Amino acid sequence: MLKERSAGAILFTEKNGTVEYLLLHYPAGHWDFPKGNVEEGEQDLDTVRREVREETSIYRVKFIDGFRRKVEYNYKRGGRLVQKEVVYYLARTDVKDVRLSYEHKDYGWLKYEDALRRLTYRNSKLVLKDADALLKKAAGDSSDS
Repeated sequence: MLKERSAGAILFTEKNGTVEYLLLHYPAGHWDFPKGNVEEGEQDLDTVRREVREETSIYRVKFIDGFRRKVEYNYKRGGRLVQKEVVYYLARTDVKDVRLSYEHKDYGWLKYEDALRRLTYRNSKLVLKDADALLKKAAGDSSDS
């Protein structure tokens, strides 16, 4: 069985208390977060920065401490089974202007409920739920002070 390792970002913007998440529309038809294979010698966060830049042209990302989620699944490529591991990080950007690479058909900046509906895969929905819960908790903590 082949093994693949990727890293990606739950990328969000926040303005006046409104959070929006970036989803990409892949040619295969699914909606998911920016991600890509970890290249030899790269650390996860380097991969995330590179993939976000390559897929969206967004250079400015700030990672949120304490968020790292791993999902695993299998898929077939060329008749062979591939075991895939994807590690997601939560990252903020102040850039909403997206220029897609050839790897994607469309994108959307969506509020939480809309993003949850649009995401194709259950694993991605679970990761988004965790990310949103962390942001809401952090917002609640900062308003308590």
